[in-house]
Amino acid sequence: MSEIIDLAVLADSKVLLKKPSNLADNAAELLRTMILLEKFPPGMPLPERDTSAALGISRTPLREAIRLLEREGLIEFSASRRPRVANPSIDEIADYLRVQGALEGLGGELACINATDKELDKIASMNSDFFAMLGKEEPMDSFKRDMAIHSAIVAAGHNQPLMKTHATYNARLWRARFISSQRKISRAKTIREHQTIIDALLSRDPQKASRALKSHLTTAISNVTLAMKERDAKS
Repeated sequence: MSEIIDLAVLADSKVLLKKPSNLADNAAELLRTMILLEKFPPGMPLPERDTSAALGISRTPLREAIRLLEREGLIEFSASRRPRVANPSIDEIADYLRVQGALEGLGGELACINATDKELDKIASMNSDFFAMLGKEEPMDSFKRDMAIHSAIVAAGHNQPLMKTHATYNARLWRARFISSQRKISRAKTIREHQTIIDALLSRDPQKASRALKSHLTTAISNVTLAMKERDAKS
């Protein structure tokens, strides 16, 4: 694919989000959404001149946005240093998800031990809101609710190194976890797994919480694998 998708046309498809005040952040948020929704498919080139023109910004904030998305694993550079949408293999994604599963398992353990009752009640409330809005809002909004729950669990463990490492891995796994979240056939299982996680947290059972979170990320590996095979079959 040699031409960039016209971002002005996509503005009519309800993918534009609220604009952050920073131009680079705004550009990164829009490009991130395009990539996650696969409006920009894996491997698609993102030439600076065309992309900056479509976004209505100069190349300087665009380059900052591209560097941010490169750190998140959403954009990569070709041998000639031209940016394009990243296309990691399922093996790469699975490796990252396995590590993230271990991190979230530890996060669940620590949350059971260190979280306040208020923090655990807040996580349970976030999960209830997630269930209530599932299928009733834009896919990106629902996905962000889901990721906020996972981040809140890790944060409730009150371990700064873990929180920082988890955030780094989560950034690189956004596209994979978004793909996983969009498989409607797996939605019922996701709901059950979430509830098992919440029950374990509220009962302050570290082992059960760890197992539930690790199992949830294992499900994500399966979902991503199936989703990518389904996508490849259509192409």
